[in-house]
Amino acid sequence: MITGDLKNKVDQLWNAFWSGGVSNPLSVIEQITYLLFAKRIDDIHTNRENRANLLGEPIDKPIFLDGQAHLRWSRFKDADPEEKFRVFKDEVFPFIKQLNGAAGSSYTRFMADAVFIIPTPALLDKVVNMIDAIPMQDRDTKGDLYEYMLSKIATAGQNGQFRTPRHIIKLMVELTAPTPKDIIADPACGTCGFLVAAAEYLEHHHASVLVDQEENYHFHHSMFHGSDFDSSMLRIGAMNMTLHGIENPVIEGRDSLSEDHATNRNAYTLILANPPFKGSLDADAVAKDVLQVAKTKKTELLFISLFLKQLKPGGRCAAIVPDGVLFGSSKAHKDIRKELVEGQKLEAIISMPSGVFKPYAGVSTAILMFTRTDSGGTDDVFFYDMAADGFSLDDKREAVDANDIPDIITQYQAHRAGKGDFTDRTAKAFTVPKAAIAEQGYDLSINRYKEVEYEEITYDPPHIILDQLEALEAEIQQDLKELRGML
Repeated sequence: MITGDLKNKVDQLWNAFWSGGVSNPLSVIEQITYLLFAKRIDDIHTNRENRANLLGEPIDKPIFLDGQAHLRWSRFKDADPEEKFRVFKDEVFPFIKQLNGAAGSSYTRFMADAVFIIPTPALLDKVVNMIDAIPMQDRDTKGDLYEYMLSKIATAGQNGQFRTPRHIIKLMVELTAPTPKDIIADPACGTCGFLVAAAEYLEHHHASVLVDQEENYHFHHSMFHGSDFDSSMLRIGAMNMTLHGIENPVIEGRDSLSEDHATNRNAYTLILANPPFKGSLDADAVAKDVLQVAKTKKTELLFISLFLKQLKPGGRCAAIVPDGVLFGSSKAHKDIRKELVEGQKLEAIISMPSGVFKPYAGVSTAILMFTRTDSGGTDDVFFYDMAADGFSLDDKREAVDANDIPDIITQYQAHRAGKGDFTDRTAKAFTVPKAAIAEQGYDLSINRYKEVEYEEITYDPPHIILDQLEALEAEIQQDLKELRGML
């Protein structure tokens, strides 16, 4: 997370767009994204150029060809405002739109309808200078900087879409522990935050994805799959992946639930998602196989059905769901929960406090984790009652000391390893046998199973309390009498 001077610089950049006439947060993000990408490709070309000079060899995969040097950030950034505006608008922007066009990459597809809307040379000159002054040599800083800008998309979408906090994404990635062989998908990918976090996890825990030829190709071309129906988000998501070093992720514009896109079945080994909650769809438009699990119009239930269809047998899923999914009383709610418990392997329910998604929404949510088996396998289900996530639970979301996330990871890993005692249901982490869940009609609400310890408080007998009240009353009357005597 960026702080201090760097955060102030990003805020000033944002304010410059606002005062310059570009006020829509999505538009600001898009325009900054184009500028960051122009700077990024110049940095990449410079690194390849330096390596080639050191080895005395031609540049490997040059981005800028002969006659295109003036399109490099390091060249046009120092031009006068009018010339800078002309070069970027008429030459650099069309250049980055068609970049990688021969490969037909996701980035190219979503850049096809991108529009440059910075209105004046003065605004472009100002924001180029501000971006150039932001230190982005460190890869983590670059990613955090982009995440911070994405956090400024503060309004929820029309169908209950809102951005998942980065630390919650990282928690879900840590719990599912992606491997170099995984095929990872997010069917409601938005800005691709889950896919980026999974890539970062793999680079940190499995360095072979960067050096092994086969794993590296899989990492860049076939490991990451995202889809969404919001074209602006897809463009930002594709750029987010590119800026984080993923060359050619499979990012597609589609309504994952619709009959028209009823493909990608038995396709993935890991799904990470925060699907939209509030939507209600026309049943005729929903893919028929998704409705086989539970007949409903509620998107949060339909997405769980979709995940079961899209996972390969043995594939695992971690998804954020509203609390209603865990205890809803409709037939569809009960059917989907029974399928997870009896037909698949339900792994864990991690209950989160309602402030986790503030300031976007105050809805109570949980992380639902399961493995597709098609033959059951649920044994003891891991429950965790998260009370704090390291930030205040009000609209300010300021950093605080209380944070259960490290303990969630430790306890879940211990549970998976068969270590530790999780029988105490007064603790934050405990397990519940499948039979007990079935007895409760497959209710998965943590409050159904968590035992609350009440602390006994001893009060004085009633006659003592009455004596104390009479003494206080006498004292008040005496004070009033003294006050009256002073008048």
